[in-house]
Amino acid sequence: MKEEMRLDKYLAEGSVGTRSQVKQMIRKGRVRVNGEVVKKPELKVCVGIDRILADEKEICFEREIYIMLNKPAGVVSATRDQREKTVLDLLTDQRRKDLFPAGRLDKDTEGLLLLTNNGKLAHDMLSPKKHVDKVYFARIQGMVTEEDQKTFLKGVDIGEERLTLPADLKILRSGAVSEIEITIREGKFHQIKRMFEAVDKKVIYLKRISFGPLALDTALQPGEFRYLTEKEIGLIKGETNG
Repeated sequence: MKEEMRLDKYLAEGSVGTRSQVKQMIRKGRVRVNGEVVKKPELKVCVGIDRILADEKEICFEREIYIMLNKPAGVVSATRDQREKTVLDLLTDQRRKDLFPAGRLDKDTEGLLLLTNNGKLAHDMLSPKKHVDKVYFARIQGMVTEEDQKTFLKGVDIGEERLTLPADLKILRSGAVSEIEITIREGKFHQIKRMFEAVDKKVIYLKRISFGPLALDTALQPGEFRYLTEKEIGLIKGETNG
């Protein structure tokens, strides 16, 4: 079944400009549909069938969008905030208003964040029932021990009704400041920080390095992003459908 959409909405959601900006473009004759100049913003176009050009550049509307962001510290995982810079503010070439972060990273936490407009996939990626792994690298103030590993594997009391789900703790370096990798399968508020506080230690640096089948692209500097590849999209859809 073909999907129809107003031309001005198609262009706005295709990141050409705001709704008012694209209306002006259309009325000035800067938009072609199937080779013909059109000047009516309300014209209905068929998504995926009609060929639409704005200033001679073909505009392809994407129903689903998936973006990998290397979130820097100091930015909040929200769609809008009156006081703080948000992760959406970092998407310099993306004007879609239906994007949101799949889950959240604390303001001072860095690393992989998935931004999408696919609500069902985001929900499934975050559901504890799906057991989607989230792997973090962290620096810990205090010596992390094998006893901590055993505690995390059994589940940790962080002051809630139930223990956390079992977490895999890998010690990379143990000392006054330890370095670790931890894999969790849920996302409680400040969970990793609270888990280490429960064993009398403190997280001083935290970075998410993978989320399900997605690994943070090492070419992305903090604050940079890229669109997922078709292969990556297939992997995350396979993860949530399993």
